[in-house]
Amino acid sequence: MPETMHARGDATAPSGRGAQAIAHVRNDIGGWGRGFGRSLSRRRPEPEQAHRARHRARATNDCALGAVRLAPLAHEVGGADMIGQRGVGTGGRRAPVHHQAIDEALGRLAGRTEQLGAPVQVPRTGRGPAGGRWSRTAPPAGRRWAGKGIVTTVHELREGRR
Repeated sequence: MPETMHARGDATAPSGRGAQAIAHVRNDIGGWGRGFGRSLSRRRPEPEQAHRARHRARATNDCALGAVRLAPLAHEVGGADMIGQRGVGTGGRRAPVHHQAIDEALGRLAGRTEQLGAPVQVPRTGRGPAGGRWSRTAPPAGRRWAGKGIVTTVHELREGRR
């Protein structure tokens, strides 16, 4: 069973060749621009464009909590939006992150990346502006991905970078 690897650096610029998926948590209202999404958009605008277009269309209801949407990127890398956040910001209320929805999305993504034979690149997702904790996201990710033989690299930015 492959282990989860950890790397310092930017998950928006994964190393390696062949098909890869950059997985991250998105909200269910079409918002984009804080946390990892902002960093991803600076390097690769396609996921944000696809996220906003899909949200406007909502034809396939793929904006519900627990959904996964794949967006093609350049050089065989794909963006994997996991819908695991209800709304944005806290405004004094409960954090918008939904760990159960992230777990469901992780399972769906595992099935898709297993079919593609693609490794997953992921920041320590579901935290930051979403208000969640990586310690709650990491165990389900390990179960879902390692259990299917999916090679996973968790990226952590160097200090001072976001």
